[in-house]
Amino acid sequence: MTDGNNQIPEAVERVHLIAACGTAMGALACILKDSGIAVTGSDEHVYPPMSTFLASRGIHLLDGFHPDHLTPAPDLVVVGNTVKSDNPEARRLRELGLPYCSLPQALNRFLVGEKRALVVTGTHGKTTTSSLLAWMLYRAGMEPSFMIGGILKDFDSNYRLGSGGVAVLEGDEYDTAYFDKGPKFIHFRPAVAILTSVEFDHADIYRDLDHVCEAFSRFVGEMHRESLLVACHGDANITRVLSGARCRVESYGNDDGAHWRIADVSVTPPWTLFSLYCRKDLFGRFRSPMLGRHNVSNAAAVIAVGAELGLTAPAMAAALETFSGVRRRQEIRGRRRGVTVMDDFAHHPTAVRETIAAVRPHATGGRLIAVFEPRTNSSMRQVFQAVYPTVFDGADLVCIRRPSALHKVPEAQRMSSERLVADLQRRGLDARHFEETGAIIDFLANACRPGDTVLIMSNGGFDNIHARLLAAL
Repeated sequence: MTDGNNQIPEAVERVHLIAACGTAMGALACILKDSGIAVTGSDEHVYPPMSTFLASRGIHLLDGFHPDHLTPAPDLVVVGNTVKSDNPEARRLRELGLPYCSLPQALNRFLVGEKRALVVTGTHGKTTTSSLLAWMLYRAGMEPSFMIGGILKDFDSNYRLGSGGVAVLEGDEYDTAYFDKGPKFIHFRPAVAILTSVEFDHADIYRDLDHVCEAFSRFVGEMHRESLLVACHGDANITRVLSGARCRVESYGNDDGAHWRIADVSVTPPWTLFSLYCRKDLFGRFRSPMLGRHNVSNAAAVIAVGAELGLTAPAMAAALETFSGVRRRQEIRGRRRGVTVMDDFAHHPTAVRETIAAVRPHATGGRLIAVFEPRTNSSMRQVFQAVYPTVFDGADLVCIRRPSALHKVPEAQRMSSERLVADLQRRGLDARHFEETGAIIDFLANACRPGDTVLIMSNGGFDNIHARLLAAL
């Protein structure tokens, strides 16, 4: 846009959200409503659960996009990042010269305000890490506000308006809006930030790894000198990103060079136990209900931030033990005939590998069956074609679904799920290919044995495969 009205007025009584049914935009609608602001929203194909959830909060949703949805004119329009410039409502707000902003701009104004922003960034682990941080602060009585990309089981929500002086934000590297193609996290000004990892992803908006590193380098470089960045140690891409840091930096990881060093990791189901050293001194011993070494790393980052904010090791240990986790992160959806069905958001090759490695020690009663749907803009492209065959080694049986939205990717750029299965078989894995979800359910209903764990990985709903499989079992 060039009309110069990308701003939030001082007084706001009525807000309209374009593309309101996404997880983050829906949470923003609730934040605005809870703040006493009248809210309307529009989206295509408005349907449950988000439609009924917002309706239960008194938020009126309009089906489809139409210029009349901006009559009477709201004080502010929040434009979701799925909205294109030719959207009828986007065109109309330009014609009327209405004030507008993006999601992160709205969060800065209506959630963060004068609070200290605690921002969790990285290619992997943002949702779990920010959720654990919010829970620890809540248990410590700090009454945090938060806005996170997953539903926290302990709050049954992905947002909270707290009375305390801190706000936890998941810092997404995806683009902000059609009028602002920079990453969302650039809009946040953290007092403390966590950087978990930097890898290539989002192939629809980033050219290559260099382009991704540029975005993270900008975020780090713009942090205030007095701010603290807690960064994963030993990652070459993070080392590169940190080269321009002006702020204080502390590292966490397994190596001696880390400021916060993880040691003595062991698994005694249902617990993962570890020690954490701060500059060679034992800070505390902890046990976590979360599975996997990546979640030990996430917990270490949160503990480092908690220490910066004055939390004690015993208080954080107690909070960690009671953390219920996040929906769609190693979430057990049910058990039938002795078969455990688990749901996970993993889609990037690193996340798939780490999730399988995390679940493997706990799948002791039978086989670990990995079911994977390549669905993201990156996983449906060839960029990870050669990598995916190497990340399923911990599974006993692998089921790969042909991407349902492959038609959205130019033919020359498409990944081949058939080739992936052939490559897995060449590695000696029992791997099967399926054209559609129903065929996977039929196969597993007959193939599963008591004691098996079925780990279903997708960043989408996967045609409700979890409930359908449990019913079939």
